[in-house]
Amino acid sequence: MTTKKVSVIGAGLAGCEASYQLAKRGIEVDLYDIKPTKFTPAHSNSNFAEIVCSNSLKSTDLNTASGLLKKELELFDSLILKTAYNCSVPAGNALAVDREKFAEEVTNTIKSFKNINFISKEVTSLPEGVVIVATGPLTTNDLSNHLKSILDSDTLYFYDASSPIIDFSTIDMTNAYVKDRYDKGSGDYINCPMTKEEYLTFYNELINAKRVELKDFEKKEIFEGCMPVEIMATRGEDSLRFGPLKPVGLDHPITKQKYYAVVQLRKEDNVNSLYNMVGFQTNLTFGEQKRVFSLIPALKNATFVKYGVMHRNTFINAPKLLRNTFQLKNNEKIFISGQLSGVEGYMESTMSGLISGINAYLYLNEKPLLNLSSKTMTGAIINYITTCEAKKFQPMNANFGIVSPLSERIKDDKLKKQKIVDRALEEVNNQIKSVGE
Repeated sequence: MTTKKVSVIGAGLAGCEASYQLAKRGIEVDLYDIKPTKFTPAHSNSNFAEIVCSNSLKSTDLNTASGLLKKELELFDSLILKTAYNCSVPAGNALAVDREKFAEEVTNTIKSFKNINFISKEVTSLPEGVVIVATGPLTTNDLSNHLKSILDSDTLYFYDASSPIIDFSTIDMTNAYVKDRYDKGSGDYINCPMTKEEYLTFYNELINAKRVELKDFEKKEIFEGCMPVEIMATRGEDSLRFGPLKPVGLDHPITKQKYYAVVQLRKEDNVNSLYNMVGFQTNLTFGEQKRVFSLIPALKNATFVKYGVMHRNTFINAPKLLRNTFQLKNNEKIFISGQLSGVEGYMESTMSGLISGINAYLYLNEKPLLNLSSKTMTGAIINYITTCEAKKFQPMNANFGIVSPLSERIKDDKLKKQKIVDRALEEVNNQIKSVGE
């Protein structure tokens, strides 16, 4: 009898989760990782599942998007989530971990499986058979070039320079209006006008706001590809008014009023629930983005479902390349998970590894693959990254803006979220029953 095997490339959060889901179901796993033979510029711990940035895995409250995602992962028996709780440190309602203890415990668990073979080497081309690629945002150049040969050269991005994304329902439309520049379009833009006084207040806060310090290996690559809005602003008081905040052709469609500056928001999805800030690629800290961008009148109460980022982040153009099973459209034996797949965040990466692992197991056993709907947070993230119609795909994290709306209209926000949570957990439990342990 032929042994069923999967190769997992990368022993980060997604790779370890995928390996665990496969191994506990009896699949043999070859787990490859560049460490400890070699390290990327961002890594230093020889253990698996190294957490490089913040040690916070966000809120555990069920009425939050991150809390719902954790509960769904818990129901699916996520190794990463279980270990995080075991290695948690006090952080209020957030789940934060002792990084060293967390990485050590994940490593020990993975190495305790006799059917997981760990291979320390740099993978430069994919092995034969079923493969889960979970090499993360710092995928090496040789493997990136190999992936390009499998994909298309224009569908693998080497940095993430993205604008904030806003929940449409939180935009103050009394201070905004729908219009395309010179009326050339089909109403794809929401315009947020500013008077001279409002603009100057915004401008001065923007150029003095706190920024995230880029790593040396990121600076040249990112700034050659995209100019952060706060850097553009330092070139002069009117630089933004002749750039992304240009008011020309954006007179109010009813009053015909002309404005000093206009921030445009462009549709991010096909149900008009999310909009991105055009030309607002930024390296400001998340707190500063919220503070400064809320000075724009129409965005004074806006909910930012995703803040702008600028960092080294290799990821694929998921809507073009990926099925909602995490398989490549042109090769069903190759699964892409982790940040490489277009998800953003620790738990989101974990989720992609979990679903990839379960689906690789189902694929090998010729069973129907998992296909969660957008009624769940897991399904909402997957369906967003694989169907997003934005002109330039941006990675996405968990948020209620991408979840399917309820069939009934509920004004009470707490009750509304509770019903969304109940509906999601019911579907996840039904999926688990169909898959089995």
